[in-house]
Amino acid sequence: MLGRSAFSRTGGFRPENLGQNAVNLIGSIGLSLLVIGVVVFTIIAATYEPEDPLFHPSDKITTFLTSNSDATLKSDDSVVKTGEDFMAANQTAFSGFIKIADVETSENDSDTNQLDCDTKIPIDCKDPEVFHLMMKAAIEKFKDIHFYKFGKPAAVEGVSSCDMAWRYRPKDGKTAAFYKDYRRFVIEKSENCSVSVMGIGEYHSGVNARKRKRILKPGFEKTSGKVDDFSLPVVGEVVNDSLPVVESENAFKEGHYLVYVGGGDRCKSMNHFLWSFLCALGEAEYLNRTLVMDLTLCLSSGYTLSGQNEEGKDFRFYFDFEHLKEAASVLDQVQFWTDWGKWYKKNGLKLHFVEDFRVTPMKLVDVKDTLVMRKFGSVEPDNYWYRVCEGETESVVQRPWHLLWKSKRLMEIVSAIASRLNWDYDAIHIERGEKVRNKGVWPNLEKDTSPSSILSTLQGKIEQGRNLYIATNEPDVSFFNPLKDKYKPHFLDEFKDLWDESSEWYSETTKLNGGNPVEFDGYMRASVDTEVFLRGKKQIETFNDLTNDCRDGIGTCNVAAS
Repeated sequence: MLGRSAFSRTGGFRPENLGQNAVNLIGSIGLSLLVIGVVVFTIIAATYEPEDPLFHPSDKITTFLTSNSDATLKSDDSVVKTGEDFMAANQTAFSGFIKIADVETSENDSDTNQLDCDTKIPIDCKDPEVFHLMMKAAIEKFKDIHFYKFGKPAAVEGVSSCDMAWRYRPKDGKTAAFYKDYRRFVIEKSENCSVSVMGIGEYHSGVNARKRKRILKPGFEKTSGKVDDFSLPVVGEVVNDSLPVVESENAFKEGHYLVYVGGGDRCKSMNHFLWSFLCALGEAEYLNRTLVMDLTLCLSSGYTLSGQNEEGKDFRFYFDFEHLKEAASVLDQVQFWTDWGKWYKKNGLKLHFVEDFRVTPMKLVDVKDTLVMRKFGSVEPDNYWYRVCEGETESVVQRPWHLLWKSKRLMEIVSAIASRLNWDYDAIHIERGEKVRNKGVWPNLEKDTSPSSILSTLQGKIEQGRNLYIATNEPDVSFFNPLKDKYKPHFLDEFKDLWDESSEWYSETTKLNGGNPVEFDGYMRASVDTEVFLRGKKQIETFNDLTNDCRDGIGTCNVAAS
C-alpha cells in the first residue's frame, strides 16, 4: 500500500516519467546539501576566532622573519632584520677597489731634492710620496679587506706620524655596506731623507683623519624620490641623528601630517614593533604626508637585563635615525605637538580623526586636512597598527624596509670587533640557556652543544688555530674552555671596552639620553653578537650544524622548512 501510494503521488513508475523523477530527486538532494552547508557555515562563523596574523603570519612576513643565514640567532625573536639586510651585495657596484699596483710609488714621487734634505724637518703628510707609502703599507697589512677610497693624510703635532682614513669592505663580506677606519702611521725619515712606515696603530687610532660631518642648519624639508639602490650604510662616519624641526610657522601650516595614537603594540617584540611602525610609515608615504613618530620605545622584557618591560628607550639607540630622516619625511611627536599647540588655532588647521583600522589609506587620499590622526583602542589584536595594512591595503601600501637601517653606533661596535680580529675569523652560534634543560622538547641539545661534541663537529670544517668568535646565550663562557686546545675563542664581553664608560658609544648615547647613562641592554647585545657572527668567514649554526633537534622543538623541523 505504501509503495502504491508513493508511486501514485509521483505520477507512477512509468518510463515516460523517469526524467522528471530524476530531476526532482537531484533538486531535493541539492537543496538538502545547501541547507546543511548554510548551517555548518553559520556555526563556524559564530564560533571562529581569527588568529593573530603576527604570530601566525602570511607568507610575506614569514619569509621576512625567518629567511637568510641569521635565522638561527633569531629563533627567539631576538634580532630583527632591517633594510640593509635586503640589499644585495652587488659586486658590479664594488668592482673598483684599490690594489697595490695602483699606488706603487713612481720615479717622480721617490725623487728627493737632496739639497733641501733635513731630517729635522717634520714629515710632510701631504707629500705624494708619503701618501702613496701609507696607502701601500695599509694594503699590505690588511689583506682581508678591499680598499675603495683613501682620505688625505693629516699631520700629528709633535710626533713623526700621520693619520689617514679609508673606506673599505671585507673581502668575504656578505652584507652590502661600507666601513670606515682611520689609523695613525708612524713615519721614519732616514739620513738620505727616504721615508718608511714603521708601524700602524689600532682601529680608529688616527683621530685627526676623522672627517667631521657638516651639521646643517636646523630645518625641515620633505625628500623627493626613492633612495638610490647603491646608497649603502657607511659604518664609521660621524652620526648626526639630531631631531628635524619645522623652521617656520608658514612651513608648518603648509605641511600635511599623519600620526598613530594608542594601540597595543607597545612593549611587544622588536619584530612586532617594526611590522607596525613600517605600516604607519608606508601609509604616510602613500598619502604623501609627514609621519609624526614617537621616538621613545618600550623595550620588551625579553630583551632587558631586568627581565621587565622598560619604557623610555630611544629609537636612535637601535636604529639609524639619520638615514630615516634623510630618506623619508618624519617628525618627532614632542616637537610636533608643541608646534601644533602654537599654531593650529591661529591658522585654522584641521584634524581628520579615524578610529577604525578598516578605514583604508585609499579612502584617505582625498583628505585635505592638515593632520590625519589614527586612534587605536584597547582591544587586542584589533588595536595593532599593522592591521591598517592588511586586506586590500596589503597590495597597495608597501612597507618601506629600505628606509630603516640598524644603529650605526651599534654597527660601529661590530666593525671594531671584526677589525680587532683582522676580519679573519670563523664564527659559531651556540644556543643553550633554558632549552638545554627542557629535554622533552630538545632532547639532544645539551649533549650536542657540549665542548666535546662541538670539537668533533668543527673537525674538518674549521682549521685548528683559527680565531673563533662564539655567539652564545650560555652565561658562563668558561664552559667552552676546552675549545682553547684547538682554537682561539672570542666572546662578546671580551670587547666590553667598546661600550663601557670610556667608550665613544657610551658618551654619544648618554648625550642622546639627556645626560643619563644608557644601559647596553639585551637587545643591543644580541644585535652585536649576531652581526659579528654574520661577518665570520665560516659560520656554524646551532640547529643546522650542531644538533638534529628542531629549532622550535620536537616535530617542528619540517614545519620550519616548509
